[in-house]
Amino acid sequence: MRKTRQIRYFIFLRDVLAIAVTGFGGPNVHLTMFIKRFVIRHGYLTEAELMELQALCQILPGPTSTQTLTAIGFKLGGPLLAYLTLLFWIFPATVVMAVAALAVTYIDSEYLLKITFFIKPMGIAFIFYAAYVIGRKVIQTKTSWVLMVAGAGLAFLYRSPYITPLVILMGGVIAAFKYDKQEKLEKHPLHVDWGNFLLWAGVFGAAIAIGSITQNLPVRLFENFYRNGSLAFGGGHIMKPLLFNEFVEFKNYLTADEFLSGIAISELVPGPTFSIASFVGSLSMREWGVSGQFLGAAIAAFGIFLPGILMIFFVVRFWNQLKQYRAIRASLEGINASSTGLTIAAGISLFEPMADNMISVWTAFVTFIILITTKVPSYALILGGLLLGVLLNL
Repeated sequence: MRKTRQIRYFIFLRDVLAIAVTGFGGPNVHLTMFIKRFVIRHGYLTEAELMELQALCQILPGPTSTQTLTAIGFKLGGPLLAYLTLLFWIFPATVVMAVAALAVTYIDSEYLLKITFFIKPMGIAFIFYAAYVIGRKVIQTKTSWVLMVAGAGLAFLYRSPYITPLVILMGGVIAAFKYDKQEKLEKHPLHVDWGNFLLWAGVFGAAIAIGSITQNLPVRLFENFYRNGSLAFGGGHIMKPLLFNEFVEFKNYLTADEFLSGIAISELVPGPTFSIASFVGSLSMREWGVSGQFLGAAIAAFGIFLPGILMIFFVVRFWNQLKQYRAIRASLEGINASSTGLTIAAGISLFEPMADNMISVWTAFVTFIILITTKVPSYALILGGLLLGVLLNL
């Protein structure tokens, strides 16, 4: 039995690594890959259970895909498998973005932006495709339709990172009023283990205190990324403007062109979108040399991912107890619908600046059509866009 479990865990980690190196397009695209591998292929959990985990992670700060994936690992094999899952998931993208930060120091960033011209509109097509795929699964009632449209409209009109948790909370609360349609379950006392929450708060406070006292750059960087990871609701598309404001406009650790280069490169890198942090962290410590840049990348990755993981480990332990309440189960419909609306709004917002460029418009449109009508792998499309950019700039 023990050997069977070990083989099962090995297969699970192999699948995690496979998604980490082929999963382009952000959390909602990742979710479609989780469904294919973990629900349909291996049956580790049901689709309803996966959607519940996704909905739960949407209402917590931090990287949604990473939290969902580590929660699956926790469900299958406890904390050890969950931490191994985290390592397998973030390692490829973190290393690639750290190396990219070194390359930006020696490569003309203007040329880099030119050869990655097609990548951004293709990435936007992936976002709309994700909304299309997930929307077909979760938008089933009039309520969910209304919440999806309302969420997209509010997020588009009020472009603040704080609108994300408000829209999700609004959707959950509205849907919770349909609790009478849920089956009554026997209720048991709710037991909450506060350990991971206290650990999250303790690390937060210690990082602020030590950084303020020592003024040590690595410590201050850890606090900066830990704080952003603790306050970012809505995934990597929300994280990017937060990092830009702090590290480019406020602290001037990077230039705007360098940051845009990082954004372009991150569109080429599969896995967690929060990996952009390792790029920023590396360039923030360029004065420390090559070893310092790798240290900065590691600090940034650790700081940005840790708070979200502590949060999901805190909540997932009593999530099944919370589901005994009908209102909690009913709220998931609204959370999923609102999250779909937020995905649509993110796609529209990112598409706006390129809407007057017909090449970008057609690139996004053709990519979307290919995604919904064929089975061409996402990485093949991305590499094709990169090759086209290189050929046009020879």
